[in-house]
Amino acid sequence: MSTAALTVEDVVRRYAEDIAYVAEGSPAADPGTFTGQLGTAAERFEEAGVNGHEDVETAAVILNEVRNTDDEAARTALLGRAAELLRDVPDMADEYRTMV
Repeated sequence: MSTAALTVEDVVRRYAEDIAYVAEGSPAADPGTFTGQLGTAAERFEEAGVNGHEDVETAAVILNEVRNTDDEAARTALLGRAAELLRDVPDMADEYRTMV
């Protein structure tokens, strides 16, 4: 059984709605917009005292690296790391929603 490779679009699709809520924008449709919203969301999480804001900021940096590399092995590893760092975003967004 083969497993489909994780893509930047998968990561965007998975977290765009929650990140857009925190960043007060529309859900991102592309990786560039999404990484920008991650930076804004990280700042808002920090201001609200939501734990994990550093992971969101780091994920934005990693996703920019993914967009700038042609090395497929590096892309795969970086995407996996970004997805891992973002795994708590739904819970973080829920916590943020209760504070706002």
